[in-house]
Amino acid sequence: MDRLAAMTAFARVAETGSFSEAARRLRSSKSVVSRQIAALESELGVRLLHRSTRALTLTEAGRSYFDQLVRILADIDEANLSVSHLQAAPRGRLRVNAPMSFGIRHLAPAIPDFLARCPEVEIDLTLNDRFVDLVDEGFDMAVRIGQLIESSLVARRLAPLRRVVCASPAYLAARGIPTTPDDVAGHECLCYSNMSAGNEWKFVDRDGRPWPVEIKGRLRINNGDAIRVAALNGLGLACLPTFIVGEDLRAGSLVPVLTEVTHQDGAVFAVYPHARLLSPKVRVFIDFLAERFGPNPP
Repeated sequence: MDRLAAMTAFARVAETGSFSEAARRLRSSKSVVSRQIAALESELGVRLLHRSTRALTLTEAGRSYFDQLVRILADIDEANLSVSHLQAAPRGRLRVNAPMSFGIRHLAPAIPDFLARCPEVEIDLTLNDRFVDLVDEGFDMAVRIGQLIESSLVARRLAPLRRVVCASPAYLAARGIPTTPDDVAGHECLCYSNMSAGNEWKFVDRDGRPWPVEIKGRLRINNGDAIRVAALNGLGLACLPTFIVGEDLRAGSLVPVLTEVTHQDGAVFAVYPHARLLSPKVRVFIDFLAERFGPNPP
């Protein structure tokens, strides 16, 4: 018996719950996969699968074996990759997820330069403002902005993030200019609904002490560029990253306020599923992003 082939066949059957699908992924036949697993069970002296006409499930021994086998096969793949030509020449499809505004304004314009550097890499870029599970949805990496939550993902800081509270000159002329974070309570605020603390802006005073402020407003939006448009039209105060409103601040179409305090900004990160050996296409792309956007973006 080819033990490694049998172990791989069992792992694919356990993942898919189907001999036929496992055989398709392995480019083999259902009968070959069935014989491999039967031989593996005979060698181990345990039954790994419950087979019936309606369902295929793991036994208790099969579940335990599969949990360990996943790590073993991953280690083998990493060992093979470390000595292959892929280590020196990144290639293949790279699936990337990023927030909408940052993706359109900054990531998309950077990608042509990366593709010119790495002609054997393809990029599949998905932009949205919802939280994406990289593993479940099959992404190699993502750009995340703000303060990261605890997770099993590996994160690399690409660039600082600077947020500013701002409003149109017309709004400030009509409603007044807030001079402390507490003044925000008397203003119409434009709320970013994708933030976990969507009804709170978190400031830091000159001594580094947190100064959270509850906000309220009639308009909630799940995209930063849409909030920018609302602010330009005088609908309220906005708390937005400078990578969205930088040009408006320079042009005077939006005016910064509360400049004596800072916001708990976080950073721009590249995140990817944990792996001891990072694939060349992901490693090279993250290096490119760090070079492009950090450490001191405009």
